[in-house]
Amino acid sequence: MAEKITGPEIKPLDMEKTTTCEATAQMLTKAEKDGVETAFHRAAAMKACPIGADSACCKHCSMGPCRLVSKDPYSKVGVCGATIDTIMARNFARMVASGAAAHTDHGMSMLDVFREVVKGDLKDYQIKDTKKLKEVAASIGIEVEDRKVDEIATDLYEELERTYTQVEGEIPFAQRVPEKTLETWRKNGIVPRGAMREIMELMHRTHMGVDQHYENITKQCSRTALADGWGGSMVATEISDILFGTPTPVAAEVNMGCLKENEGNIIIHGHEPNLFESMLASVNNPDKIQAAKDAGAEGINLVGMCCSGAEMLSRHGIPHAGNFMSTEAILVTGAVDAMGVDVQCIKQGLAKVAECYGTHLFTTNPRCKIEGAEHIELDEHHPSQCTDAIVDKAITRFKNRTRPVEIPNISNMGIHGFSAESIKYMLGGTFRGSYVPLNDNIINGRIRGVAGVVGCTNPRVKHDYVHVEMVKELIKHDVLVVQTGCSQIALAKAGLYRPEAAYLAGHGLREVCETVGMPPVLGLGSCVDNSRILIACSEMVKTGGLGDSIADLPVAGAAPEWMSEKAISIGHYFVASGVYTVFGVTFPIIENTKFKKLLFDGLEDDGLGKWGFARDPYEMAHLMIDHIDKKRKALGIDKARERVLMDMEARMAL
Repeated sequence: MAEKITGPEIKPLDMEKTTTCEATAQMLTKAEKDGVETAFHRAAAMKACPIGADSACCKHCSMGPCRLVSKDPYSKVGVCGATIDTIMARNFARMVASGAAAHTDHGMSMLDVFREVVKGDLKDYQIKDTKKLKEVAASIGIEVEDRKVDEIATDLYEELERTYTQVEGEIPFAQRVPEKTLETWRKNGIVPRGAMREIMELMHRTHMGVDQHYENITKQCSRTALADGWGGSMVATEISDILFGTPTPVAAEVNMGCLKENEGNIIIHGHEPNLFESMLASVNNPDKIQAAKDAGAEGINLVGMCCSGAEMLSRHGIPHAGNFMSTEAILVTGAVDAMGVDVQCIKQGLAKVAECYGTHLFTTNPRCKIEGAEHIELDEHHPSQCTDAIVDKAITRFKNRTRPVEIPNISNMGIHGFSAESIKYMLGGTFRGSYVPLNDNIINGRIRGVAGVVGCTNPRVKHDYVHVEMVKELIKHDVLVVQTGCSQIALAKAGLYRPEAAYLAGHGLREVCETVGMPPVLGLGSCVDNSRILIACSEMVKTGGLGDSIADLPVAGAAPEWMSEKAISIGHYFVASGVYTVFGVTFPIIENTKFKKLLFDGLEDDGLGKWGFARDPYEMAHLMIDHIDKKRKALGIDKARERVLMDMEARMAL
C-alpha cells in the first residue's frame, strides 16, 4: 500500500465538476483512496486571492504590497502614487516578460544545439530536414541556390542569433510578416529589436519609479511579446523542424490507456525535444530492450506528456498520455516506472506523488531541479549517458514493482502532425501546394473562418470541458480550428482528431473536411509551436483575397483554460499581430479602467488586434464567431455566393 501523503482526511472531489477526462477521474478517485493529494485537491482547498486575480495588488517595492479595490479602482493609489492603471500594466507586463523569457530561452537552447551540430561538435543530432533548412534561410534573405547545406546552416545560425542579441534594427523573422502588418508595427514603434533587449527594457520599465503610463508600458509589452512569437518561439519551432523533421499527418494514440502493464513505462514531460529524441534512441537500443526482457518485461514503452510529448506525437506518432493537469494523476496508476522532465509546466507536486508510488522522477535540465527528485543532467554532447541511465532505472523499478497497477482502459486514436507546410501540401499536393483552396473556401463561405485554440488546462475550471465545448461550437458554425499544446490533447481525448468528427461540423466545413479527408480540428504541436499559426496567417495574407494584413483576416484565437505567464505572452503576441484573442477562467484586469479599455478596444484602434474574455465556452465561441463575421463583412465576403458548375474550359482558365 502506498505511503499516505496527507492521510484519509483528503476531501473527495466531485468528479462531475472536476474533469471530463474519464481516465483522470479514475486516477483521482484512486488517489483519494490512497491518501494522495494532487493539484486538483489543492485547488479545491485553496481559494484564489481575488485582489491578485484582479491585478489590484502591487508588490514591486517594499513600501507595499499595496492593495487597491476593484469596486472603486480610482478611489486610492499606491504609496508611491501609482494608479490602478499603472499597477495593472506593470503586473501584465511582467507576465509578458516572464512568458517571453521562457519561450525565448527555449529557442536559444535549440539554437545552441543547432550551432554545435553545424560545427560538427554534436554527433548524436543532425540536420534531418534540408528542405526546411533552405526554406527558412530563403525566407530571411539568405542565398540558398548552388550552396552546400553546411554553408546555408552556418549563415542561418548567425542570422538567427540576432533574434536574441541584437540591440538595434529588426529581428530576422520580421521579414516574414505581411508588409501592411509590419508597417503598422513600425508606425506604433513595436517592431522587436532583439529578445534580450526587449525583455530587459520591459523589466526595467516596470521597476518602481520608472515607466508610469499604462499606454507606454503596454507599447513595450507588445514589442516584447512580438519578440517571443516572431522571435524566440519561431526560432524554437523552425530549428526543431530542421534538426528533427517537420511534422506530417500521422495516426497516434492519446490517453492513459497507452501505458502497458507488462512493459517498462517511461514518460517524458516538458518542452525541449532533444531530451525526448535522445530517449527515443535509448529505448530502441537492442541492449536495453534485452535488459528489459531479462527483467521480465515484454519491452520498453515510451510515452509523452504535455508539450514535448505533443512534439513527439506530431513527429513520430509516439503515444501521448495526457495534458498538464493529468501529469500527477498518471503516476497514480502505479505503472509509470520512470518520468523524465526538463523545463516548463513541471509541477513540484510530482515529486511527492512519484515518491508515494515508487516512480523514479528525474530532472534533466540545469534550469529546473526539484527537491526530492533525482537529477541526471542531459549533456547534448553525450545525451545517452542521461537517457540510458533513466532507462536502466525504469527497468530496475519494473523488476521490483511493489505498488498495485491500475491503468484506465481508455485510449483515443486521431490524426496529428499538421504544420504550415503539411497543410499547404494537403490542400494542393506536391506541385500545387498552396493556401489557395483554404482562402477560396473562406471566400465562398464553406469555411466561415479559422480559430486558433491553444493553451493550458487549469484546475479552477472543469478539466478539458471549456476546450471541448468551445471547439464543438466553433466547428458547428463552420469555423476550422487549429490547436497547440494541452488544448490539442483535450480535443484528441474527445475524439475530435478523427476525420469522422467532421459530422459534428457545419455543412460547409464538413464538405471541405470530407473532400480533403481531414478532421475539423488540426493539431500543430506544442505551445511554442503557436508560431506555426502566425506563419499560416501570413500565408493566408500572401495568398490573397482576404485583405492585406493579419488584422484583416477572418480569424480569432482563444486560450480557454490558460494558467501560465507564457499564455499571456502568447496571447499578447497574437493581439499585437492583429488577432482577436479571447481568454477564459480569469483575466488580470479590473472593469471600467483605462487599461482595460486599451487592451480590449484601444489596441484595435491602432491597427492591432484586441483582447476578449469570457468564462462560458459557448459565449467564448460566439465572441470569436461574431469577430470573424465582422471581418468577413469588412472584406465584402459576408454574402453567400452562387455555386457555379464549371466546365473544363472554365477550370483551365482558373
